[in-house]
Amino acid sequence: MPMIDVYAAKDLFPAGTDRQLGEQLTLAILRAEGVASPAPFHLNNTAAYIHRMEASTVQTAATASARTVRVQVVTPPGALTREGQKQLVKEVTEIVAQISGDPTQAGRTWVLLTEAAEGGWGLSGTAFGREEFAALAAKARVAK
Repeated sequence: MPMIDVYAAKDLFPAGTDRQLGEQLTLAILRAEGVASPAPFHLNNTAAYIHRMEASTVQTAATASARTVRVQVVTPPGALTREGQKQLVKEVTEIVAQISGDPTQAGRTWVLLTEAAEGGWGLSGTAFGREEFAALAAKARVAK
């Protein structure tokens, strides 16, 4: 049940591509987590938030209107292996560059991987940790 936030200048991605961006990023993180065939449980509980901002709100020390993209992915505790982390950063960067239509965008795409603390993932009034996630996954397997 990862959460994805994309922060970019509002004109960096072509109009009408938010759904494509959200869907591709969602599937990339599920692959990185080892979910080969996402079920409705996975697809309904992995969310992408696309934050299109005024160009002047994205800055670096070098420029007042930077063309950088920040993608933050928050995962439950232990969801990604080291190989999964590497795969996800690579795929996210490729997706951003492809959808932006600028191959050089890869060099201006920052990907931050954040793992929620044990018990620091809340849904439906429950603070989820490894035990709660294991019970949720077992319930989802039975529902198949």
